[in-house]
Amino acid sequence: MSHSNIQDPVISRQTPRSDFSIDQCWLEYTADEHAVWDLLYARQLDILKDRAAPEFLKGLKTLELSRTGIPDLKRLNPALKALTGWEIIMVPHLVPDDVFFTHLANRRFPAGRFIRRRDQLDYLQEPDVFHDIFGHVPMLANPVFADYMQAYGQGGLRALNLGTLKNLARLYWYTVEFGLIDSPEGLRIYGAGIVSSFGESQYALENSEPNRIAFELNRIMRTEYEIDKFQKSYFVINDYNQLFDATQQDFGPIYERLKADTTSYGTDQIIAADSLIR
Repeated sequence: MSHSNIQDPVISRQTPRSDFSIDQCWLEYTADEHAVWDLLYARQLDILKDRAAPEFLKGLKTLELSRTGIPDLKRLNPALKALTGWEIIMVPHLVPDDVFFTHLANRRFPAGRFIRRRDQLDYLQEPDVFHDIFGHVPMLANPVFADYMQAYGQGGLRALNLGTLKNLARLYWYTVEFGLIDSPEGLRIYGAGIVSSFGESQYALENSEPNRIAFELNRIMRTEYEIDKFQKSYFVINDYNQLFDATQQDFGPIYERLKADTTSYGTDQIIAADSLIR
């Protein structure tokens, strides 16, 4: 994979460690890079206050991510670790699957060091420090979701050995990245790919076009996704225990069924068993 779009001299001069981690070198972020974080943070918080899950907003507040500038891991990690045992490590770019799953299984979340340019505010292909820290870290302050993420990492290592990573990746996509939750206040966003996107934060809840389907593990594992468009389907959980419980079962029989019947569903496809949420 090419990473030519990442223009970060601090990354370029570092040789990643065996686990692909690098130093954040927080003092070397430029004033403009900090200003881009502040711009992104302010506009996202404004539209998320009535759209994001309460647990996400609580995580933002508890971890004090509203502080000016890109968060310093030397301050952020002790606070997060005290809550759920998780910590953030910096990586230069997307890491291999086995490395990613190993980090998750050991309560380490890999985050890109670089931050997007001003002409990339609304979209960039590779996740940056804003997507990874603003989008993912607040939910890692929630104990149940934190346990789910670790269990997912453990499951990912097994899926690699069984050749079923494609199916498990769909679970991550439709929960961790693009998940919705049915809260007492109505549908809310907890997926990092939505909360870090200005356009999709509004589209996911308010546009009549996408499907909003009740969470069902086997259904999700058969559902394709697209990486460069707003989602055509979102899956809605009742609570975070539903996610955690789903990862506690033996996936072996599920994988056997998926291998025996390779039926997959399109990104906008509705099937008879779906429970649609309006």
